[in-house]
Amino acid sequence: MKRFIPTALILFRLALAPIIFILALVFGQEARFLIVVLMYLGLISDIFDGIIARRLGVATEKIRRFDSQTDMLFWLSIGISTWLLYPNVISENKVPIIAILAMEGMCYVISIIKFGKETCTHAFLSKLWGITLLIGFTSLIGFNYAGIPFLIAIFFGLISHLDRILITLLLRSWTHDVPSCYHAYLLRKGLEIKRNKLLN
Repeated sequence: MKRFIPTALILFRLALAPIIFILALVFGQEARFLIVVLMYLGLISDIFDGIIARRLGVATEKIRRFDSQTDMLFWLSIGISTWLLYPNVISENKVPIIAILAMEGMCYVISIIKFGKETCTHAFLSKLWGITLLIGFTSLIGFNYAGIPFLIAIFFGLISHLDRILITLLLRSWTHDVPSCYHAYLLRKGLEIKRNKLLN
């Protein structure tokens, strides 16, 4: 019963992914403000599902993995929807975007080969990237402006994925909620790490 609220919040975000895609595909520019609203609702659900799960003592591996994969699908849906709405902007930045997608794939491949399961780090830089994505997509979808916000999101996308790859390479055994590659290094040395109850 305790798992109901965090699981429901994750399922809510998962349901938003196809809805956002369909809105962009069917209604195009007419749906852009609704897409922005749904994006913010998705982020709010992402913030609170982890906090509530930890408060209730149900932040299990299963829930954290489900949360991580839902995040990926949610932001991928927004990314594809943005491409449908503003193909020129995506085309102009295709090199770093392809690099980010390739690095995302590397994170999964390395983790599956090494541990037999997908990555689930919930690292600080990944969360920071999520914030910059929110700002970048708000600027682009909501106000038809890419500029600096979109470039900042791309920058943090690159460094956050590098951090995740390093975390996976450094860990001796699979674990979830590793704040950074530095913390992965400490775990590799057999040392305990502190996790922020709000951010991890």
